[in-house]
Amino acid sequence: MSCPFHLAFPVRDVEEARQFYCGVLGCSEGRSAATWVDFNLYGHQIVAHLVRGFNAAAHHNAVDGDAVPVPHFGAALSVEGFHALAERLKAHNVKFVIEPHLRFVGKPGEQWTMFFHDPSGNALEFKAMTNPDNLFAKYVVTD
Repeated sequence: MSCPFHLAFPVRDVEEARQFYCGVLGCSEGRSAATWVDFNLYGHQIVAHLVRGFNAAAHHNAVDGDAVPVPHFGAALSVEGFHALAERLKAHNVKFVIEPHLRFVGKPGEQWTMFFHDPSGNALEFKAMTNPDNLFAKYVVTD
């Protein structure tokens, strides 16, 4: 793996975040304190920080016919890993903002994608390139 990224993000309740990120997404927990907790998200360090009363407000951007919530974060998975996570989310009755589906069909950016929110309203996207070598391919998307 290349260098893992670090992302700190706000949550309204640390225990609620712990239950979602560990119990639903399957992240392992690292260090923690009363007001924050580290999670291992597919080899990357994300840190949920308590911001009392927080509720994320998302804007949307049109991408291949979908209203994509912005900001968002997540991970690029293998196709198998993507489908396994989608099934795990469905088993936990997670409501999708954008259902798992294939986008940019037949183009260099062809990918499986899904969007959902954590309990604090943070938008997450998980994707899987049908050709992993195209994750950082340079091209212009035209609709």
